[in-house]
Amino acid sequence: MTLRYPTTPRGDVVDDYHGTQVADPYRWLEDLGSADTTAWIAAQNAVTLPLLENLPQRAGLLARLTQLWNYPRTGLPVEEAGHLYYRHNSGLQKQAPLYRRASADAQPQLLLDPNALSGDGSISLADWSPSPDGCLLAYALSRGGADWAEVRIRDIATGRDFPDVVRWYRFSTIAWTKDSKGFFYGRFPEPPQGKALEAELLDHQIHHHRVGSAQDQDRLIYRRRDLPRYFVGAAVTEDGRYLIVTLGNGTDPRNRLLYADLGDPLLPDLGAPIEAIVDEDLAELTVLGNDGPVLFVRTDLDAPNRRIIAIDLRLRGDPADWKSIVPESPHALESATVAGGKLFCQYLVDVNSRVRIFSLAGKDEGALEMPGVASVAGMSGRAHGTDLFYDVSSPLVAPMVFRYDIAARTTSAFDAVTRTFDSTGYETRQVFYTSDDGTRVPMFITARKGLVLDGSNPVWLYAYGGFSITIPPAYRPDLPAWLEMGGIYAQPSLRGGAEYGEAWHRAGMLEKKQNVFDDYIAAAEYLIAEKYTTSARLVLEGRSNGGLLVGAVITQRPALCAVAIASVGVLDMLRYDRFTCGAAWTAEYGSAQNPDQFACLIRYSPLHNLKPGTRYPATLVITADHDDRVVPSHSFKFAAALQAAQGSDKPALIRVETKGSHAYRPTDRQIAERADVLAFVADQLGMRLPARA
Repeated sequence: MTLRYPTTPRGDVVDDYHGTQVADPYRWLEDLGSADTTAWIAAQNAVTLPLLENLPQRAGLLARLTQLWNYPRTGLPVEEAGHLYYRHNSGLQKQAPLYRRASADAQPQLLLDPNALSGDGSISLADWSPSPDGCLLAYALSRGGADWAEVRIRDIATGRDFPDVVRWYRFSTIAWTKDSKGFFYGRFPEPPQGKALEAELLDHQIHHHRVGSAQDQDRLIYRRRDLPRYFVGAAVTEDGRYLIVTLGNGTDPRNRLLYADLGDPLLPDLGAPIEAIVDEDLAELTVLGNDGPVLFVRTDLDAPNRRIIAIDLRLRGDPADWKSIVPESPHALESATVAGGKLFCQYLVDVNSRVRIFSLAGKDEGALEMPGVASVAGMSGRAHGTDLFYDVSSPLVAPMVFRYDIAARTTSAFDAVTRTFDSTGYETRQVFYTSDDGTRVPMFITARKGLVLDGSNPVWLYAYGGFSITIPPAYRPDLPAWLEMGGIYAQPSLRGGAEYGEAWHRAGMLEKKQNVFDDYIAAAEYLIAEKYTTSARLVLEGRSNGGLLVGAVITQRPALCAVAIASVGVLDMLRYDRFTCGAAWTAEYGSAQNPDQFACLIRYSPLHNLKPGTRYPATLVITADHDDRVVPSHSFKFAAALQAAQGSDKPALIRVETKGSHAYRPTDRQIAERADVLAFVADQLGMRLPARA
């Protein structure tokens, strides 16, 4: 495929990093609002979009993916004031509207339809929280799915909104006081005009908003001028008695824990002093719930696989004296929920979800039934309620919410799921392979039953590997189309994630980040050695930190794969921390401003390791113009440099989504993007979508 790319002018910017001169010829693409950058985006899309749209398999894939996406999807319900609140998409709605029911079997009531807010889905429903009395709904709206959002308040009975608008809400939750008269929330100071997408985030603060008042009347509750890069969070215990404040250094899983005794929940004292439980970066401390002054907390303190402890606010004391309720297990404790007077603990057993039930005193009371390969995406319940709700999926089964009756110990579907794919001819298996340093790494492989291992199969290798985030064996609606074309889907659990607890995470961060790339390369080599595929039939894909993964691997091993898909990736490791929330990731990656960390980052930064004349795989870089988490300049600069360096006739394209963000696309745009990606891969590998009756 011979392509003529738009001309990308090279500047003469050179930076000095501790005595090392590093050129940055595409620095001008960091100015996201400039006319030159806007023109460059338009010119790149003018090449990429028509090419993708006219690929031979694209129309058929768009039709098939539309079928596969067209099934009802219900989100995990939240119980409040005797009602269940949840989102539900009937199939192809751009966004899932918000509903509530008086009980699991009652008829739903529509509370908010975000599809009515913008015809193209560009205004998204980013967050929502009903008031404790069930009369009000606070909800956050985002433009283009950006992390910035504005909070509005709706009277549920009338469907009318109050005039309140709470701006600059970000990385926060809406935490109502028990009196339903207001809520705590996190915000940043207003960024400079025109710089909201890329402005560095400093001075996160907790405020309290009173319903019916202007935002400039909001009460400042907590800030840390001495720790301007830390994020703060606020939650109110279910009984309304305590405000829980967390303070964390960006994405470092360790956090500080503080609280305020609000007194009478119906007359909360907003001026109550905030007192420290732990005011140092000691460990992860996640409050699950409380029994009066006793907090139940998930922690990795002295337990890399995590455990649950009880902290009595009347005693607090030395962490060594905190009471252990559920001790550390050989398996990672991924999440936990207090419901119906029980602790429901989700463990990862070789990355498969298993949920065990404990009393609040720590007595093991059995487990929920799970299929062999399964992922629990979330659990919810009330501390004194009767039900636990949990969301389960697997690579071949779409997510379904189940209701567990705690007293009867019975399980039923909250909403049935209509299948759009007959999975009986396919299977998911788990294998283990050895990485470069001898580490045993698990990988899920989904393929047609009776697969012949002759090296001829196309394989899609997707991974992440970072930020203590687990990538579970879960359903993705585009997967059936890939399987129907004869493809195999492989998903390794790389170091850097949380699949085996905090030790697994720390083995893939900072100076050990190369372990993540080695794990990914070893997964590819395993698939080739075991004759699942060859390099000529292998596709690499990753998003965000996974985009970094793909970028690093194709610069280190350009002949390893035939196709690379790098979406919303962190690709400039020397300057990522200068924009938006990038500084929050220095706990994970390090910073080029540190001489030792610079020496590590420059070795793998994808942008800085492209070599002119190298034969790189066919590459599709994907980003979005409203991505205010990983600013799109990462992708712009990398795509420009890759186009200049490409030493073969393989395409090096960039696709820029408009009115989209890091993690949000309306349904129709999700389908279109995946149709483009699959069509690009199919064209490169000579694959065809089978004819359907």
